[in-house]
Order: sequence, then C-alpha cells, then structure tokens
Amino acid sequence: MNLFDLSGEVAVVIGATGTLGGAIAEGLACAGAKVAVLGRNAERGEACAKRIRELGGEARFFNADAMSRESLGHARGEIEKVLGASSILVNAAGGNDPKVLVSAERKVEQIALADWQANFDLNLVGGALLPCQEFGPAMAGCGKGSIINIASVSAAIPLSRAIAYSAAKAAVINLTQFLAREWAPKNVRVNAITPGFFPAEQNRRMLFNEDGTPTARAGSILGHTPMGRFGKAEELAGAAIFLASAKASGFVTGLELRVDGGFLAQTI
Repeated sequence: MNLFDLSGEVAVVIGATGTLGGAIAEGLACAGAKVAVLGRNAERGEACAKRIRELGGEARFFNADAMSRESLGHARGEIEKVLGASSILVNAAGGNDPKVLVSAERKVEQIALADWQANFDLNLVGGALLPCQEFGPAMAGCGKGSIINIASVSAAIPLSRAIAYSAAKAAVINLTQFLAREWAPKNVRVNAITPGFFPAEQNRRMLFNEDGTPTARAGSILGHTPMGRFGKAEELAGAAIFLASAKASGFVTGLELRVDGGFLAQTI
C-alpha cells in the first residue's frame, strides 16, 4: 500500500500563486491529486497550473478572492463541475504588511488599527477562516477531508518587529485546533504546518542584500536554526502530502507540524 498516494483526490490550494503554496501544489499533484489553484492573480495562477501539467499532473486555475465568501463559494462550484468535490484544502495565502512592523521609527502604539485589522484579515480571516467555512462543511457532507492551514514559527515565539503577523498566525493555530475538534466526527481532519524560514518573495529583502549576501537579520535567524540554513520550498510538500493522505495520517488532527530546521527547539 502506498501511504502517500493521493490519486482520486481533489486538492484546493489557496495561495498557490506564491512560492511556498506553489511548491505544495506541485507536490500534491505529483502524489496524484487533481489540483485547483486558487488566487486573484490569473497570470501567476495559470503559470502554476501550467508547471504542474508539465510535470505530468492535473491542475486548473480558478480565480477567487480568499477575502470574499461569495467568491470562494463560486470557485467551489466551478471546481466541483470541472474536477469534482474537493477533499483537500490548503490555506497558504497570507503576508506581512510593512505598515504593521515595529521598528525604531514605528512603535507599537503608533500602529494604526485599520492596518492591524487588515493584516489580521489577510492572515486569519482570508488566510484560514473563510476558506474553512466554505469548503469544510462540503467535505463534512461527503464524510471525508483534510484541511491544512499554514501557520508560522512566529506564532509560538513572537518575532521582533512582526507583532501583527505573529498574533494572527497564533490565532490560525488556535482556529485549527478548534475546527479539528468540531469536524472530527465528520471525518474531516484539520491540521497546521508551521514553517520556519523559507526565502520567498515577501521576505527576500529582509533576508538578502542586493548583492545576494545575507542581511544581519538573516544571520540572526540562521544562528538560531540548528540546521544552519533556510528551508527549501519543496521541503514543505512532504509535510503537506503526509497530512493530506488519509492512509498516512488518518488518525492525525489538530496537529501543528513544524518544518523549521529546529528553530523552535533552539534555546541558548
């Protein structure tokens, strides 16, 4: 028995237009799942779906705004018509707005409430809650499903500067555990992957100088990571496949699976 065979499953990946979400989408497709790439950027979404097809997988792009329940509902209907009922949902959308970063120039008390709320909405509401509300009950109605939320190491230990992002990701883990309990009787599993530091578009300036050398902050991160390197996007795919597969993780729900090179195990 192949524990990691996802043949016959339909995987919805929200945020597959980004580096990490795209790598997860490719991994699920390589394991046999039919992948629905969801996002607002049609150019990037179509490119992701094309890469998957070139790898021999099956994928289609569906335009959807994770901040709109109506938009998600429309996309779910289209996915069911084209690929079938979804049994896997990956919530990989999110980001960190510079306007809510604490710095020497911007203290905590100077963060505007509207900016804080927008960041929370992006990472918690659109990043997990609304997609779970739209796709979770449909999975429960079919009697099976795996939902994978993407959290962050900053949820456990708030990173310097990233106050709103850290708080929102902590809420994602809390929501994951709540929904795991609620939907377990319906055979819908809800888990979270907690990535460490993976270079992507949103954090590249923080990690690397223009000449490609690591920044001082990158040096601090690597010094706190026992494996001494950044993660590679494809290294998240294995964790996602494990959690997506009912054969491999059928009794696993409410889990926070860390893929962080030992970052959260490091003390002094």
